[in-house]
Amino acid sequence: MKNKILKISFAAIFLVSMPNLVVSCTDDDLEEKEYKGAFANFFRNEQECFFALVGTYDPLRKYAGGFENMVTFYNAASDDFYAGGGSATDGAGIQGASNWQINQTTMPVSYWRDYYQGIARANEVIKRVPDANMSDAIKSRFIAEAKTLRAIYYFDLLRVFGNIPLILNTFTVTDDFYNVPQVAPAEIYAQIEKDLTDATPNLPMTVGGAERGRLTQGAAKALLGKVYLYEKKNTQAAALLAEVNGTPGSTSQYGYKLVDNYNSLWITDNKFTTESVLEVTHSNKGNSDWSFWGAGNDEGNSINIMTAPRAYTRKTDDAPDVVGGWAFNTVTTDLYNFMQGDPRMSATILNMAMLTAENKASYSPAYMDTGYFLNKYMPTRDEVTDLPGATELNYRQNYILIRLADTYLMEAEALGGTGSRAQALLDAVRARVGLTSVPVSLQAIKDERRKELAGEGHRFFDLVRWGEAASKLSSRGFVAGKNEIMPIPLTELTGTALKQNPHYNN
Repeated sequence: MKNKILKISFAAIFLVSMPNLVVSCTDDDLEEKEYKGAFANFFRNEQECFFALVGTYDPLRKYAGGFENMVTFYNAASDDFYAGGGSATDGAGIQGASNWQINQTTMPVSYWRDYYQGIARANEVIKRVPDANMSDAIKSRFIAEAKTLRAIYYFDLLRVFGNIPLILNTFTVTDDFYNVPQVAPAEIYAQIEKDLTDATPNLPMTVGGAERGRLTQGAAKALLGKVYLYEKKNTQAAALLAEVNGTPGSTSQYGYKLVDNYNSLWITDNKFTTESVLEVTHSNKGNSDWSFWGAGNDEGNSINIMTAPRAYTRKTDDAPDVVGGWAFNTVTTDLYNFMQGDPRMSATILNMAMLTAENKASYSPAYMDTGYFLNKYMPTRDEVTDLPGATELNYRQNYILIRLADTYLMEAEALGGTGSRAQALLDAVRARVGLTSVPVSLQAIKDERRKELAGEGHRFFDLVRWGEAASKLSSRGFVAGKNEIMPIPLTELTGTALKQNPHYNN
């Protein structure tokens, strides 16, 4: 009975978003009947299928939602930021990622569970939508969205953990959850490619109005191009990203175009710009509160409060009207020095050292303080919610997961950093902020990515795929052959067939 309860609990983790799901543990027959009948009164029509699809989108908030969000965690793992926070023990996971003392106990289990929950939800949609009473066209779109989301979640699991199980079917209580084997990364990549290739034709070219934030053909192609780049399939990556990008500096077939003002990308109310390829929505209307923060039901952007300086006080009218926060992701002096003279500096870094020296503002220096803070998500007074819920947890700035400047630079990289097309892509990114042309090369593209995308959660993964993580992070404790991927959380290993990643058993 204990083992059966564990199985049902495991299933509930995957299916928590599905309404009317009740699983009982009274006797074997009742268990099986109730589990098999759990969806008898759901997935019947378009509305119910849409509710399930919305639940499948929810794990996208992992990038910026909750304390264990992807952006602050992987910023801390890079050479551009420290964990920061209140002390060396303020968040064992993010501190461990920053000093590379992360282990199977301190690695947040949510990175494994949240994404596999999203995969389970996608599997349910893919399986059950075909039998619903709705048009074939909408069925095809819903399934395409679910496959694209499944691809996103598998791609992130692969980048975080490397060695993971591939689960494409829905679970029942009679399944053996504890002996699902890990598969070779190549097998996961093949499935990601298949899902995205299958999905793209059934997604809309563009969306607008209330549908903003839903997946499009451009988003699926951009993601697949990125996947190809990680697989070093540069020819395929360049071809696909060229379809997304169109003529550098102009409007692409999907309506994408670099915005004129780089700084405007970080204005909270400036959502879904022409530069946004894939954007994760956040809202204060969920009234997020401490009792369920980070549990999958909160809708606020947590990067905002996490990256603001502690005890911020504005002393003059020309100082930013910032809300005090928790001082995570303090900027390294290396990044600060690297960005000297770059027009994107002020949008990227809040210089509290300068504001303090000029007596325009004050703050309370915290752990690993450098005087420099990530400015792209800096919360200001006008963004404080007037709705119920904790003010700290209800910031509504969206997170742009893929934007056009990113896909320009990825295509230029896939082209080997040579040729007129690569030069034009690099020039367009630089010209947007008033910078003159520099000769294109892989190093020039890498430098541009670091400046253009600073603080957006990409740097660590870039270093890993370029093979530069060890050289850039060895002073922080990074070990080559180990820290390119994270340890699988101990709770997921216990009693299962899963094997820990190399060198993390001690």
